[in-house]
Amino acid sequence: MSPTPRTVIRAAEWTLRVETAEGAPQAIHSALCITCGAESPAVDDTRLPIEIWTLKHTGLNPSHRQFQHRTLGFWRVDPAPGNPYAVRSS
Repeated sequence: MSPTPRTVIRAAEWTLRVETAEGAPQAIHSALCITCGAESPAVDDTRLPIEIWTLKHTGLNPSHRQFQHRTLGFWRVDPAPGNPYAVRSS
C-alpha cells in the first residue's frame, strides 16, 4: 500500500538539514533600529551591507545605538532511508 497525502506515518524518520538547492541563500540578513524602528534592506548571504547600514544610521542619529540583527535561514526536511516517503520523492 503506497502512502497517500492523508496517510499518517507513525515513527517515520526524517532528516533536517540546511537547504542547499540552487538559488537558495545561506541566510538573509537585516537589522532593525531599536530606537526608531528603521529597518535595513534585507541582503542575501553577507552581513557587511547590514553592518555598514547600522554604522551609517548611528552616524546620522547618534543616540540610536541598539539594533536587532535578524538572520533568516532555510531548512529542508527529507525522508530518511526506510521512510515510505523516501521511495515517493526519489
